[in-house]
Amino acid sequence: MITDTDGDLRSTFAAAHEPTRRSGSILLVLLVAGAIIAAAVAFMTLGRSQAQPYILVLLALLAMVGLFTLFAFAAGIVTFADRLAEDPITRPIADHAFDGLAVTDSRGHIVYANTAYLALTGASGPNDVRPVERVFIGNPDVSEAVFRLLKAAREGKRQQEEVRVAGADNAHGRWLRMRVRPLGAEKRQSKFAVWSVADITRDRERQEDVFQELQHAIEYLDHAPCGFFSVNAAGELVYVNATLANWLDYDLAEIGSGGLKVADIMSGDGAALLTSIVPEPGEVKTEVFDLDLRIRNGKTMPVRLYHKLAFGADGAPGASRTLVINRARDDHSDPQRAAEVRFMRFFDHTPMAIATVDKSGNVVRANARFAKLTQSLSPASSASKSIFAVVNERERGELVAAITRAADGQGDIPPVEAMLDSTRERWGQFFVTSVEQNAGDAEAAIVYLLETTEKRTLENSFAQSQKMQAVGQLAGGIAHDFNNVLSAIMMANDFLLNAHKPTDPSFQDIMQIKQNANRAAALVRQLLAFSRKQTLRPQVLDIGDVLSDVNVLLKRLVGEKVKPEFVYGRDLWPVKADLSQFEQVIVNLAVNARDAMPDGGKLTIRTANVSAKDVERAEYKGMPAADYVSIEVTDTGSGIPADIVDKIFEPFFSTKEVGKGTGLGLSTVYGIVKQTGGFIYVDSVPDRGTTFRIFLPRHYPEAEAVPEVTAASEAAAPAAAKPKAPDLTGHGTILLVEDEDGLRSLNARGLRSRGYTVIEAGNGVEALEALEREEGAVDLVVSDVVMPEMDGPTMLTEMRKRNPDLRIIFVSGYAEDAFEKSLPENQQFNFLPKPFTLSQLVAAVKETMSAGS
Repeated sequence: MITDTDGDLRSTFAAAHEPTRRSGSILLVLLVAGAIIAAAVAFMTLGRSQAQPYILVLLALLAMVGLFTLFAFAAGIVTFADRLAEDPITRPIADHAFDGLAVTDSRGHIVYANTAYLALTGASGPNDVRPVERVFIGNPDVSEAVFRLLKAAREGKRQQEEVRVAGADNAHGRWLRMRVRPLGAEKRQSKFAVWSVADITRDRERQEDVFQELQHAIEYLDHAPCGFFSVNAAGELVYVNATLANWLDYDLAEIGSGGLKVADIMSGDGAALLTSIVPEPGEVKTEVFDLDLRIRNGKTMPVRLYHKLAFGADGAPGASRTLVINRARDDHSDPQRAAEVRFMRFFDHTPMAIATVDKSGNVVRANARFAKLTQSLSPASSASKSIFAVVNERERGELVAAITRAADGQGDIPPVEAMLDSTRERWGQFFVTSVEQNAGDAEAAIVYLLETTEKRTLENSFAQSQKMQAVGQLAGGIAHDFNNVLSAIMMANDFLLNAHKPTDPSFQDIMQIKQNANRAAALVRQLLAFSRKQTLRPQVLDIGDVLSDVNVLLKRLVGEKVKPEFVYGRDLWPVKADLSQFEQVIVNLAVNARDAMPDGGKLTIRTANVSAKDVERAEYKGMPAADYVSIEVTDTGSGIPADIVDKIFEPFFSTKEVGKGTGLGLSTVYGIVKQTGGFIYVDSVPDRGTTFRIFLPRHYPEAEAVPEVTAASEAAAPAAAKPKAPDLTGHGTILLVEDEDGLRSLNARGLRSRGYTVIEAGNGVEALEALEREEGAVDLVVSDVVMPEMDGPTMLTEMRKRNPDLRIIFVSGYAEDAFEKSLPENQQFNFLPKPFTLSQLVAAVKETMSAGS
């Protein structure tokens, strides 16, 4: 090693070598002083006159000595001693250093050189010393390095070079390390450069020996009869020996380029086993794993891994040292070994997580699936040795009891289903069996773990669907009966309105009855919407245009405290839906958002296209992968508690105070969306807000079916665009079929008041008998759908056999598509939904009669 001497070299650089230094003597000084004093005393005893000549002679001698000394000092013959140069420690350090030291001035002349420098440069003595560039002049292997050193010396910089100098016989050479630096930072010192030359031949030879040994070790490891790899904490392979690379059919250069992870060479979930070791700070662990490696061509190879892993003081794992034993060799020559390999393959590749535990529940051995499952849970569970950490703390009791029974040797232990300890809701089913314990065995039980999250979710979804379907059927049945009652009320109310003038005192009471009947009809329509049995008039819609139309309405509905914001997606796909019903969906959600923000907030309605790939990535439950248009309604209100979020779409369920809500708003939304073929999901965080996401299927014009026959009620509905016919009177014979006597008599009375001849029938059988009696006199049949003995579709089929051109209007409290599937193909009919007014009934009859004439 080179030792730069930083001692003070400010001594005189007058020559390449310095004369021997003479040490001063105090005795000589005392003798000279004594002689001068003795002369002075002698002169005093002689008297002034006699001593004067002697005094002049002495002064002349002293003057001559003084002048001679001054001339000698000026010529450099005599010098004054420098105390620093005479330092007995600093100067020998440089003189006797192991490395050659030399100091050059600004012109490159050497002003100082130690003994080691003379020896390294081949100088015969101080007078033969030469600077570095002159020593190695003409050597092509060194000249370039010396040039860089000279340049650094001129610029006052530090520089180091290592060069090889060939020997005289060109057979042996030596390595030299040459350095240069300024003498000091002061201006005077910076003119000098300190050169050091060290012989590092032995160090180089030692390094080459070590490198050669390392090369041999790598060669031995690469061609060892077993595999070896090292994997870091990120799961990346940092080293693979040639043997393992050959087994896996990989190129060593390809592996060394990076990018290959341990999961790429592990079959199944084997990589999870390597990361399942519980960290212990400062410890070194070695685990043995039997698993399969994946060859590049897709085949597998059974191996045994000796996986050594060291953990730092903070518990962080370092790079592994993993030995790989190929267990596929000579598999058939050893039946016991072959059976062990087959068992380990079965153990590690089974889709069920398996672990053996001791009496305390600590995992003794586990397969790859168990390791992967525990790592996907919370960090606390994956870092623990106990199987109880896998289970949520509240539900560990049953599993503890089951393992205790297994440890006692009991059999037929029932399975335990418990919630897993995870950041999201996950469930697992544990099957515990006992094992026969021998002395020294740690295993007390075998635990099989099967995750049942998807199964449980599916069961809950199915149960919820069944409940909603049952409620829907109940709501639909109630709505049907209500429609019959409301039809009678509204028909009788029309008769009263016709019989009373607006100036009549009772007219306002009759109008109040009509308004309440209309409100009741709206509630019934909401029930039908939930049960998905309402009549829809779908049309192709641009969601952006629809929302723009209801923008002003929503601003009035939500009030001044709530700020609505619309974020429209670009180039929205068309959808096919009922315009009025879709507007009702948006209005209901906006009103609910307003009620959730009594102190004000922000209501955001956002639209976007959602492709099939986006749906697959989002994994919405129950929604198949297809193209949809999404409508998000987000508020910043109070949110929905987690314990009731699954009940919000149920009819009559409401968190509002009595009298402030019917509980049908969200159930109506749910029914309309479902009947349109869409999906709705809710995401809510208490005190932070709620988001409803509606997905309506994209409409493809080329796939549109042949339009259905326009319903008669479309022209007669109160919200229809067509104006009422000015004359609703007519003539002809109408067969009126209705099982409700009161409603039938009111309908017949209304038709007769408009000039029609009405034949009444209580069911389909009576209607067929009446049709045969009249022998072709019936021009139109107005019939209910649901009737005793013979329903409407069956009656239509029988009537068309007798008269294929017979016109018919079906009236029902259910939707049109609830019964049209029971009709034969290509049957034509008109439809009028209940409840209806007298004017709507007469308008539908006249339009149908006119269309057939």
